[in-house]
Amino acid sequence: MLGGWGLYLALIVPPLLLMLYAQWKVSSTFGKYSKVANDRNMTGLQVARWLLDQNNLQNVQVELTKGKLSDHYDPRVKILRLSPDVANKASVASMGIVAHEVGHAVQHAQAYAPMQIRSALAPVASVGSNFGFILIFIGILLAGGGAAFGLNLAWLGVALFGVAVLFTFVTLPVEFDASSRARSMLRSTGLASVSEASGASAVLSAAALTYVAALLAAVGQLLYWVLLLTGGGGGRR
Repeated sequence: MLGGWGLYLALIVPPLLLMLYAQWKVSSTFGKYSKVANDRNMTGLQVARWLLDQNNLQNVQVELTKGKLSDHYDPRVKILRLSPDVANKASVASMGIVAHEVGHAVQHAQAYAPMQIRSALAPVASVGSNFGFILIFIGILLAGGGAAFGLNLAWLGVALFGVAVLFTFVTLPVEFDASSRARSMLRSTGLASVSEASGASAVLSAAALTYVAALLAAVGQLLYWVLLLTGGGGGRR
């Protein structure tokens, strides 16, 4: 039986390796298709505005943001933000990423249920991901020192972190659906040729893998803390 650090490594290392592979896959796939110009010679900014208008989302604004592959749609202010490498390049990779973010804007406009759930969970999930570990750690130290409320504090940290894990879980259908909408938009509007749609799809598939890896890592961490506090991880006797 594994215990302590052995159990932790068994639960965390495989998802971590998958995450590293996913990040490499995203970087390499984006790098490949960012060098392939799209036939319409439309930059990411132009594609975004065109697809938004096609979906009657004239009220959604498009603007630049800093960072690499930091593209996202902000439902709070109805703004689609694009990174420089995506916004300013007329590439196949840009088309795929932009279509994905437009997919999120369409989800928002249609009140897509998983997106609404994720938005509702976001505030607590942020607290859980930032402070859950701290409460768990402090609680374990206090419990080890004989404080009766230490274990309760640790379980509170687990509960908060559990909300963060739930947020990561709900993120999967949101992201997968946005990619599905992106592929459909690129085909139905005729914006992308068959080969361009295939390249854009490859970029989206690589990005999807990062969300799967993130969920597995979060579940592994949660399971470890639960086992530790219940004695299954060799931490309590």
